[in-house]
Amino acid sequence: MKSKMKNHAGAVVAVSCLLVAASVATAAAAAGFAPKQFASVLTGHSSITAAAATAAARPEVKVSLAGIVERDQAKIPVEKAAAVNPGETLSWTITSQNDGDGAARDYKTVGQIPRGTEFIKGSAQPENEAEVTYSIDGGKSFQSQPTIEEKQVDGTTKRVPAPVSIYTQVRYEWANGLAANSKLSASYKVRVK
Repeated sequence: MKSKMKNHAGAVVAVSCLLVAASVATAAAAAGFAPKQFASVLTGHSSITAAAATAAARPEVKVSLAGIVERDQAKIPVEKAAAVNPGETLSWTITSQNDGDGAARDYKTVGQIPRGTEFIKGSAQPENEAEVTYSIDGGKSFQSQPTIEEKQVDGTTKRVPAPVSIYTQVRYEWANGLAANSKLSASYKVRVK
């Protein structure tokens, strides 16, 4: 499921879309979120018998997204900010709650870096230990340090670290997954261009 976040038009920039996807190895689903639709439920899908279904533990993951605009030493919920202005910082927190009786193995969440904003280097903060990777190609691939080809003075090309200004997504992956009846959160910040 994918849905777009309500636009917040700024004087110069509009934060057009914030998409968070959560994937679970035992659940073949992804979810997007709008400010008024913070929670979405992911459940496993299987074709096992009814007797086996009652014995099978399944994750039931609810994912919520909260955004804060940092303005004039104040923190304003993004849904209450009528506009965002160049130079302001937006802080996003993704919270995943597993209310099921089974673990969500290989659990990942992906946060979109909205057009008109730039990821703030070093701001990705997962709860517990998670691998943090970034995409520069719209989510087709993720790397801990994305690289680009840069033309050298002598005409050759060399792979160099990509500038954070071209990051499009940030992904968090927990090796231990999301245990039953527990929650994880991850956050990151972007600056309005």
